[in-house]
Amino acid sequence: MYAWRPAHAIRESARLTAFIQQCGAGGFEHLQRRAAADSAWFTEQLLRFLNLRFHRPYSQVLDLSRGIVWPTWCVGGGLNIEDSCRREGDDPAVIWEGEEGTSRVLSWSELGRDVSRCAAGLRAAGIGKGDAVGVHLPMTPELVVVMMALARIGAVAAPLFTGFGPAAIESRLRDLGAKLVFTCDAFPRRGKLVPAKQAVDAAVAGCPSVRQVAVVRRSGVPVDWIPGRDVWWETLLADEGAAASEPTGAEDPLIVIYTSGTTGKPKGILHTHCGFPVKSAQDMALQFDVGSGSRVSWITDIGWMMGPWLIYGTMLLGAAVVLYDGAPDYPAPDRLWQFCARHGVTMLGLSPTLVRALVEHGGDLPRRHDLSALRVIASTGEPWNPDPWWWLFDHVCQRRIPILNYSGGTECSGGILCDNLLLPVKPCGFSAPCVGMAADVVSASGESVRGEVGELVIRGPWIGQARGFWRDPERYEATYWSRFPDVWVHGDWAMIDGDGHWFIHGRSDDTLKIAGKRVGPAEVESILVDHPAVREAAVIGIPDERKGNAMVAFCVGAADTEVEEDLRRRVAEALGKPLRPERVHFVTALPKTRNGKIMRRVVRAAYLGEDPGDLTALETPAPVEEIGRLRAPQSATPV
Repeated sequence: MYAWRPAHAIRESARLTAFIQQCGAGGFEHLQRRAAADSAWFTEQLLRFLNLRFHRPYSQVLDLSRGIVWPTWCVGGGLNIEDSCRREGDDPAVIWEGEEGTSRVLSWSELGRDVSRCAAGLRAAGIGKGDAVGVHLPMTPELVVVMMALARIGAVAAPLFTGFGPAAIESRLRDLGAKLVFTCDAFPRRGKLVPAKQAVDAAVAGCPSVRQVAVVRRSGVPVDWIPGRDVWWETLLADEGAAASEPTGAEDPLIVIYTSGTTGKPKGILHTHCGFPVKSAQDMALQFDVGSGSRVSWITDIGWMMGPWLIYGTMLLGAAVVLYDGAPDYPAPDRLWQFCARHGVTMLGLSPTLVRALVEHGGDLPRRHDLSALRVIASTGEPWNPDPWWWLFDHVCQRRIPILNYSGGTECSGGILCDNLLLPVKPCGFSAPCVGMAADVVSASGESVRGEVGELVIRGPWIGQARGFWRDPERYEATYWSRFPDVWVHGDWAMIDGDGHWFIHGRSDDTLKIAGKRVGPAEVESILVDHPAVREAAVIGIPDERKGNAMVAFCVGAADTEVEEDLRRRVAEALGKPLRPERVHFVTALPKTRNGKIMRRVVRAAYLGEDPGDLTALETPAPVEEIGRLRAPQSATPV
């Protein structure tokens, strides 16, 4: 059943239609087939459409001499992506509102001035091409300035989730060998201040590579200060800006975004100047119809890939980025709709988790605000369930505008699947792969399947493809390319129905996605087993009505109510409150293979009463039976 169909006027005016006309493709289906089959042709057309400013032309758009796993894009080209993000004039480039009600606007000229001053200040501080810099900032105008300034000087940005505790920040800074970290004094959440600098101070104590901490005055509260290391934002900014951008190569590192896998340390996903920003702008323009004059907001954090995606994409397209720094339902449950109306947001991005929370406040609140500027609502983070999707479509979209569902990942620089303005929309699904993505659904043997659930894969290269993991190419190959020859296995279960619409059915690996944020179970388990009462631990995600998924931990050790609460507190302090386990169960043993590997999929299946699948590698069935007796309630959210 289709919920929304594009009117003729929408199809005719869409940027995707303009791109099809530029390509001489003759229609969307023809474009999609050719783009998936010929990545070089599609990317050449895309670079032309985005009008990127190369200071040295590339000799060929795609070199596959090292194979599909390690393509080289824009070969020999000179590209500093910040050059293509620069504009002049009084039109707004950054519109910001804080939870406390304060608003600020930076014009394109003002943004350019601040980026120049920040770039010059960083160079004066000894930061230059190839140096890694941690970015632990809330969604403020200074964040946009920092991301653009780091690109200008050729440094490598490392965004850090502002909800992280010191342990998570430290591990990432150490992995990168970061030289400088941006943070703020504190930022408000639900009327309380989150001590950002305090967390960074504790993390940096274990990071000898960090020479300086640059602090933005977000809340004006006193903070501990280390002379010679700490510097205020306004002091860092040079009086005279840096006019010239660093002449970086198109494939020089731009950003490392950390995500987590099922085992081991967090993965630093490496992207380049011609990678992540280009794919961000591609999806924003072709899927969501963003262009000059658009006002784009996504409820996100810089540590989630949608933060950098929002900044790079809007800057490249000459759109205004509209930032909200705060809880989207505070101090009143209609805060998000008030924010969109006040700033004329034309595209709003949010997660199903957020919508589930807003549903509880009723459908009349969105109607109290003028949302007539909205043209598109986008969603990502985790799979939808129908009720909140229809609530959003009925009460916010008023069946006038589409919900464009978007699914991909940090490693992809954006989407694999997405709706668009040329095709009808089904609730909770995706009308097609993103243009240029050779997506498929395959069986366990790698054969294409339709009408049944299989693995979501990609059969061809794309410009936003990760350039590996930071200093760990073998792990990157093993994670995505080891299942089938020359095929990227994404880790999602998917299905294509009889109408050609796609649906995601959750993760096919053990990675946890809690309220739209990924975390590897090993990272949480290491915190749990650090407690003297815990010998072993396993962490799983289970369905939750509000978060989409909730975290449940199983620990081997002495059961104690006080210990259970202490464990939940430790995880929240180390990784952030959104990643606090909903429950901690104590068991006598965990399901393991004969070589000692914990079988998390078996833990999850036993707890949910599902078929655990192949148990031939299981050492003993006793732990499975014990976990099964604990059986999860229907919702993980405590009443």
